[in-house]
Amino acid sequence: MPALTGRRFTAVFLALLASMPGVSEADSSQPLPALNIDIDQTSVSGISSGGFMAVQFQVAHSSIVKGAGIVAAGPFYCAQDDLITATTKCSCTLDPAHLVCAVSAGSADVPALVRATRGFAAAGLIDDPANIARQRLITFAGGKDETVPVPVVDQLANYFTALGLPSANLSANTLTNAGHAMPTKAFGSACPVTADPYINDCHVDAAGNLLSWIYGPLQAAGKGTPKGRLIQFDQTPFIPGQAFSWSSGLDSSGWLYVPAACSKGERCRLHIALHGCKQGQSYLPAKPPLGGGLYYGTTFVKHAGYNAWADANNLTILYPQAVTVPWSNPNGCWDWWGYTDEHYADQQGVQIRALRAMADRLAAGVH
Repeated sequence: MPALTGRRFTAVFLALLASMPGVSEADSSQPLPALNIDIDQTSVSGISSGGFMAVQFQVAHSSIVKGAGIVAAGPFYCAQDDLITATTKCSCTLDPAHLVCAVSAGSADVPALVRATRGFAAAGLIDDPANIARQRLITFAGGKDETVPVPVVDQLANYFTALGLPSANLSANTLTNAGHAMPTKAFGSACPVTADPYINDCHVDAAGNLLSWIYGPLQAAGKGTPKGRLIQFDQTPFIPGQAFSWSSGLDSSGWLYVPAACSKGERCRLHIALHGCKQGQSYLPAKPPLGGGLYYGTTFVKHAGYNAWADANNLTILYPQAVTVPWSNPNGCWDWWGYTDEHYADQQGVQIRALRAMADRLAAGVH
């Protein structure tokens, strides 16, 4: 980052202060509402670290997950509690030049991950993997993605196939010209780019495609500004023991998009959309994001492409927020290698417990 002076220094200082737990941002947030949500129709998606976390939630709580859409991420428990494995065999993130990248067609060791999954289930730490056979999965890999290369995403598909996911329930997509980013129809950087805001204009509506794959044919996405409500909600009640957020990796607030029909009590479905590293609301990029402002803010929440589909299809979109943890998680990633604790990939993990508690709260208004 360039040197900061004068007003820029003051603005950066205030932004960093606002991202700290217990500061004013959480005080202005609303409680997460209880809606008429069918929890058995829950789905999840994510990009990069959010994709790895989405897979962990999908497997850990497979009894309620209808399907998942994964962008640039690999199989469950890929890191196997080891940061070096995470950054060299499940991704190429240990060094910017990727000189020590060891990703290959078998680097994730899918047979070992399948055995580990069955071990987690036997210990009662995740739901029965047999539930995976009824899920639907769609994946997106970028042909120009050197951060999470195509072979990692391919091994994600291999993992779920090994656990019984029928081939008819799997849609594997490689976008040959895409970098490491969330593909959209018309927002973001050029498709081959890997850089802030990690949302790329690839003329591909990944959000719409994944929602349609999971739920079946949907009503066409609305045009113009989405008509529902975007709510900033207090995440702290969902952090187990209301732990200090830097230790949990969870920000003090998150976002929820609620279509008008869902606000009025109609039966709705829940989709959990997880941002990637450097995409949390409190992340301070080196240059202002495309949507304006000082830090990342609602760039992912407003521009990843989900909200346009929500209004027409009674879909409530939950956008939980991870936060920077000094030294252990400087980029505000979701935990898929163990920076929170040894249970990061199972139901006892602090982040997975928080996500499930949010889903349960949203479903608490069932009529």
